[in-house]
Order: sequence, then C-alpha cells, then structure tokens
Amino acid sequence: MPEPAAPQQPPKGAIDAAIPEMPAPRVQERRAAGMPGVPFLLIALLVVLGGVALIIAGGTRAQDHPGGTAAILIGLGIAVVVAALLTLFGLTQVAPGQARVCQLFGRYQGTIRQDGLRWVNPLTSRRKISTRLRNHETAVLKVNDAYGNPIELAAVVVWQVADTAQAAFEVDNFVKFVGIQTDTAVRHIATNYPYDAHDGESLSLRGNSEDITERLSAEIAARVDSAGVRIIESRFTHLAYAPEIASAMLQRQQAGAIVAARQTIVDGAVGMVESALSRIAEQGIVELDEERKASMVSNLLVVLCGDRAAQPVLNTGTLYQ
Repeated sequence: MPEPAAPQQPPKGAIDAAIPEMPAPRVQERRAAGMPGVPFLLIALLVVLGGVALIIAGGTRAQDHPGGTAAILIGLGIAVVVAALLTLFGLTQVAPGQARVCQLFGRYQGTIRQDGLRWVNPLTSRRKISTRLRNHETAVLKVNDAYGNPIELAAVVVWQVADTAQAAFEVDNFVKFVGIQTDTAVRHIATNYPYDAHDGESLSLRGNSEDITERLSAEIAARVDSAGVRIIESRFTHLAYAPEIASAMLQRQQAGAIVAARQTIVDGAVGMVESALSRIAEQGIVELDEERKASMVSNLLVVLCGDRAAQPVLNTGTLYQ
C-alpha cells in the first residue's frame, strides 16, 4: 500500500487557538458568613430552656393571679422557643471533602468549606458539592488520525472542583460538562496527530505519549476552567488502530522492524569486513589485490548478512579457475 504523505504538524499555538474561548465566569467563590455550630447549638438550647422557664412561670402565675402578666410571660416564652428552634435550621454539617454553597433568595451568599458543624442564615438554601478527587474515563472513541487512518482511543482524567460557586452557577451539571468536554478534547487531539509518525520526527500519539497527554491536559483544562474545575492529570488508557486496518498496519510495522533490523545487520557487517581487511593489511598475513578484496568482501557479507548458516565450499584450484 502506498505510504501517505506526512501531514504538516500544527504548532502548539495553532492547537491552542482552535480551543473555543469560554465566557468569563460571573461569580467567584467566597467564604459564607456564619459561626461555629457547636457553641451556637449550646446557646440555642439555653434559649429554649429559658423560653420553657418563662412558659412555666407564666402558667404558675396564671394559677395564682390570673391576668395580663401571665399571658405576656406565656406568649413571650412561646416566641422565644419558636425563634430558637427556627434558628436551629441554620445548623449545617459539612463532611471532609465536601462544601455547601449557600444561596439566599436567588443570590449567592458564600461557600462553607470548613468541615464540622457550622451555623449560617437559616433562610439560605445549601447545595452540597463534593470537592474530592474524581475520575472520568471516556468510552472507546473511534476517530481518524492526522493521516486519515481510523484509530480507537480512550482516556482517563483526574479532576477536582476548585471553585464551588462557578461549578454551581456557571453550568447546569458540572459533572456532565466535564465528561462532554473531555470527549471533545480527546477527539480534537487525536485528529491533529498521527498514530505513528512515518518520518520519525513529527509527534505521534504512540511515540510521544508524554507530550500528547500534556497537551491533552492543557486543552481539557482550558475547556472546563469556566466551570470551576481543575484538571490534575490525563492519560490515554486505550490506543490502537481500528479493527478494519489493524492487520494491514501490523504488517507495515513488521516490515519496518525487519528493515530496521537488516539495516543494523548490514552496518555491523560492513564494520566487521572493514576491520578484517585492516588487520590483514596491518599484519601482512596475505597480499590481496583489488579482485581478491572484492571476493573476500562479497563472501563475508553473504556469511554475516545471511539468514541461514553458511555452507563451506573448498576451492581445490585457484581464485581464477
């Protein structure tokens, strides 16, 4: 099969320019106003006990002296208990590796990252977002490389939410967003580089995996940055020719390996012949004219480069008969 012409490799700047420019984020994470939850819980319980004491005192006074004062004490005690119980709804438990995005009447109020029991405005809604490390493994994608050959590849990406406000408000579903953008970046990288560089100098998916994965990580990071996501690492987990051309490409690789091995054998044989002629001339073992040298070189190359063991032939005459 004819060898396809090597495509012009796009420089790194051209690949970066092909990445769509994402809109600038409208919000940034900030710390939510609040206080430690345990001290507030103790204070709220004391307030509830005080309200209960007022209710009991009002009831006792109503038995001895019915009137407005007893009703005021009972009403005040009930109001205190209800207010304390309502404020307890502001208590929020935050586990390690999680954050809570607080929102009040549609406005972003801040993020709780400190683990433990925290208290914030009880009227806020608190959305749980995981800040742990996550993996996303793409399905096996079938694309055409820079030579137009169909290949199959898959990648795994390690990522983490860096800005909870952007993850919550900039995209509808940041997990799905990361998955789609990762697939898009893998396809884009695969179409810009060949599976194997025939000229041996251009970057290829198989021969320059470190450089390619570095560019893959940079492209994915640029695509998901506006969603508050940080890319830690990306790697190819599957890389192969498509089944319909795998056998032909295997034959090509085998042929290339055979040619490379033959080249090494020939280079070594030429060096050995040159060394043998030099030592014969230096030590004066025998005088060889040009024709005898040519015959000796031919015989040595046949012996050294042949696939099978040489069969000795005894010459009972002379070289010229």
